Amino acid sequence: MASDAPRRRAGIRARITVVAASVVALALLLGAVGFWFTLRAALYGQLDAAARQDAAAFAEQVDAGGPESLPDIDDDRFWQVIDRDSGAVVAASDAAEDFGALADREGSAPTVLRLDPDDPPFATAVERVGGDWIVVAGRSTEEVDATLVTVAILLAVSVPLVTGLVAITTWVAVGRSLAPVEHMRRQVEQLSASDLSARVDEPPTRDEIGRLAHTMNGMLGRLEESQAAQRRFVSDASHELKSPLASLRQYAEVARAHPDRIGAAELSDAVLDEGARLERLVQGMLVLTRADEGGLALSVADVDLDDLLLGEATRLRALGVVSVDAAGVRPARVRGDLALLRQVTRNLADNAARHARSRVTFGLTQTSDGALLTIEDDGAGIAEPDRERVFGRFVRLDDARARDGGGSGLGLAIVREIVRAHGGDVRMDAGPGGGARFTVTLPGGR
Repeated sequence: MASDAPRRRAGIRARITVVAASVVALALLLGAVGFWFTLRAALYGQLDAAARQDAAAFAEQVDAGGPESLPDIDDDRFWQVIDRDSGAVVAASDAAEDFGALADREGSAPTVLRLDPDDPPFATAVERVGGDWIVVAGRSTEEVDATLVTVAILLAVSVPLVTGLVAITTWVAVGRSLAPVEHMRRQVEQLSASDLSARVDEPPTRDEIGRLAHTMNGMLGRLEESQAAQRRFVSDASHELKSPLASLRQYAEVARAHPDRIGAAELSDAVLDEGARLERLVQGMLVLTRADEGGLALSVADVDLDDLLLGEATRLRALGVVSVDAAGVRPARVRGDLALLRQVTRNLADNAARHARSRVTFGLTQTSDGALLTIEDDGAGIAEPDRERVFGRFVRLDDARARDGGGSGLGLAIVREIVRAHGGDVRMDAGPGGGARFTVTLPGGR
């Protein structure tokens, strides 16, 4: 159990939390970077516009009253008047007086200037005054840079913080959502193979968890039914096998204790009869077991069903127990396993002969989809509530299915499994005369 703990810690809850936190962190990071650059462009754009307004205002003053009319300003701004002919600085504010001309005689200057390596740079703008003067104005980027740094710090703190909150929220929410699943897991873990009657608690909600619990209870119900059916099958099979074995042992004990009472021929007949009965039982159980395991392999070929039915009709006539009407048998061919389809017709024919009073009727037609086969007896028939039960395993409904009558209760179950393996279906209803009629539909397989 200790080895399972790391897998639980790195389970669905952790993976969802990691994915949610990663997606949110990536989205916040991209949003923060985009917001910062957008804000920077907006602030610098405003700063550039303010520098141009200053340059235009200073140029108007120079044009009106000359360079000496310009006012003194704070160090977060500067202005400079340059003689266009000589390129020399005529006048300058305190921040720019110690520097040479910041623009050439063509009026070109960098948009960003750093007057002092220890101070923030300035956003600059240039205006011409007539043909004599060039006015350069600038505004410090200190406030803008401080704002951007503050915003960057806030974003750097808020992105991890929000990501952490999302991770915690997701962890708690997913944990609460998966709590019923963990509860169901513990309940299922406590189930034993010998008792599948317990069920998991179904939450009152109709969400995925509720549907999962409902589905799991349905699965447990089917497993319980399958287990009960398997136990019944083993019990019935044991009982069926016990009868011929007991008969063989009884004959052998009597023959050994009283050789004069049972002759060799009688003992041989008993051994052969009971051996054939055992063989049929074992063969039937093998077919059903392979069908349950999905391993009923078909050796597919073209099969003439009319030949199989007419052969069964001839066999029943030779027994002389019932009369057989095969006038309704028409040529019909399907794709299937010859041996298994022969077993279908044999089991249905024997079942009809066992229940018939005097007559068995065979019918066969080729349809657009395959073939339709019917076998009907003129017996007492089967009540409608029991018509589905007859296809169960080891099911006998009356004395006509007694063991001494040759029935093991597996014949019709084998018929259904073989027919379904061929993609067809078999059903039982009442015939026109009141007896039992079995109808088999088989696909053509073209």
